[in-house]
Amino acid sequence: MGRSRSPFLESVRDAIRVRHYSYSTEKTYIQWVKRFILYHRKRHPSEMGAEEVTQFLTYLAVERRVSASTQNQALNALVFLYRHVLERELEGISAVRARQPQRVPVVLTVEEVRAVLSCLDGVHWLAACLMYGSGLRLMEAVRLRVNDIDFSHRAIVVRSGKGNKDRVVTLADALIEPLRNHLQVVKRLHEKDLAEGFGEVSLPFALARKYPNAARQWGWQYVFPAGARSIDPFTGVERRHHFGEQSVQRAVKRAIRRAGIQKRASCHTFRHSFATHLLERGMDIRTVQEQLGHKDLRTTQIYTHVLQRGGNGVISPLGAVL
Repeated sequence: MGRSRSPFLESVRDAIRVRHYSYSTEKTYIQWVKRFILYHRKRHPSEMGAEEVTQFLTYLAVERRVSASTQNQALNALVFLYRHVLERELEGISAVRARQPQRVPVVLTVEEVRAVLSCLDGVHWLAACLMYGSGLRLMEAVRLRVNDIDFSHRAIVVRSGKGNKDRVVTLADALIEPLRNHLQVVKRLHEKDLAEGFGEVSLPFALARKYPNAARQWGWQYVFPAGARSIDPFTGVERRHHFGEQSVQRAVKRAIRRAGIQKRASCHTFRHSFATHLLERGMDIRTVQEQLGHKDLRTTQIYTHVLQRGGNGVISPLGAVL
């Protein structure tokens, strides 16, 4: 469905933007609001409440068989709708909940990581190295800005990560020279944009108003800029956005196949492997928690299960027989 000019949906969009949510979150929330309205035969949300939300969420779990994370995404969108647009709290939601599968994360061995990285090059290799070497999520990697790289302290500042939190993560020594060389190329591209009358980048929150010249400054540019300029969907201004995450996903998938790895690995597997390999080397679990940006230590503890051999460390007796 294309962007609707419905006054109500525009009010939802305005409420999202004034709170500085990402463009992807905006699109997702708008889509869930539309689906909720259509499910209830175009009734206005102001005429509905917790009962109708419960029905919709139950429909998603029972009939559509969506995952727990998808159902939670729909719930978050509708809670936002009622709280921030209709200014009502949803109380008494008792929907059938989608099952949350309990899976141990897929992790690559050090040798497998090396094999995958050897099948990548250019910006795809650099992005993958940051995901594995610093535990970054894919979107955290592609959204990095020049100012976020602190070479002197061997650190990367991840701004507005999951949960809209900032954190500081390690920068691998092995990446310093490749990153410096990469940024020299990016700087020349930025200077070319400036010479052609462009060179502005989108800025987070109200920084564009507070610092009107910052958008053209080198430090605010993306570490991984797109190959071409495009129209900013928020402002209609022609700018150079960051590199597309789908390009990295496709490159990593190809590299995994070329490396002959049969595991169901993806970009996020680098982050899982980063955490597991740190714990294997004796790193304190709370330090790993901070590096990953987990709010709850129990989320980080899932990686301790990966370290256990077989069933909770039990050694099979078969070895003594064969």
